[in-house]
Amino acid sequence: MARMYSRKHGKSGSTKPYREEPPEWVDMSPEEMKNKVVELGKKGLNPSEIGEVLRDQHGVPSVKYFDMKITRILEENDLNNELPEDLRKLIEKSRKIRNHLEENSGDSSAIHGLEQTDSKIRRLSKYYKRKGRIPKDWKYKPEKEFHKRK
Repeated sequence: MARMYSRKHGKSGSTKPYREEPPEWVDMSPEEMKNKVVELGKKGLNPSEIGEVLRDQHGVPSVKYFDMKITRILEENDLNNELPEDLRKLIEKSRKIRNHLEENSGDSSAIHGLEQTDSKIRRLSKYYKRKGRIPKDWKYKPEKEFHKRK
């Protein structure tokens, strides 16, 4: 798939082999899986971090083999955050770039990166408003404004 802002096509990614049931080495039942996801969610881990823990420490390649999704399990148990994880990560990235620009105000590539990140935040928030994941009146308000590129 082509990249949005560069004229490159990127690397082709690997795909998981298609399986209808979990591999034979997975010894967790669906109920144990739900309990583990809820336990890790109560510790404050993000859905992607929970997936990594399940993969690395418990040998579960994917929760989808059990017809579940980590975010749905967390929503059922009221452990989801008010913002989706990808939107939160983009806002955090934007905040880091703004902190960098406080000390390095002439960094034009950082200014360009900030514009792109803010654009992604606005686009993603529009999508989540349409889907009902965030409130319709939610608005992204960056802390500081920096001069635009020339």
